Amino acid sequence: MKLFVLALLAASGAFAQKVEIEFDQSIDFSKFKTFAIRDGRLSSRNPSLNSDLVRKRIDADIRKFLEARGLEFTPAGRSDLNIRYTLGAAARVQREVYPAGWRGWGTRVVRVPYTEGTLVIDLRDPGTRSLVWRAITRADKSNAAQIEARLDDMVKKSFEKYPPKPKP
Repeated sequence: MKLFVLALLAASGAFAQKVEIEFDQSIDFSKFKTFAIRDGRLSSRNPSLNSDLVRKRIDADIRKFLEARGLEFTPAGRSDLNIRYTLGAAARVQREVYPAGWRGWGTRVVRVPYTEGTLVIDLRDPGTRSLVWRAITRADKSNAAQIEARLDDMVKKSFEKYPPKPKP
């Protein structure tokens, strides 16, 4: 029973959300006032993550969080930032090793299957056609439907550190 509880605790630690932010430190982000969502790609074989409804939901979340940061959405025409994103999911297996046997002198290997969902959001300057900011959010859940339920949170966590603070 103790082994089972340890396996559950270790497995729950694997199912977390990780956010990486990259940006061009030479860019003054205060100059960006408008944005347009140009391209959203869904690259998952799972139907719960590969639909127009998911695309609309991500578009709405991006729009909501950038507008909360003071940017204005421009559906057509010229914008200061072009947004592109990709959502993908892949099945993964994590291997956990625990002491087992008489006095713990053996080992027991438990395979924990999970789904890794990755959302990459790129902000590009259309004037220079260069990438100025990128957020990569990874969520590890037991299945793709749980990742779909966490999409709003994935987008929110991506934009928590936008605009980035200038380095002195």
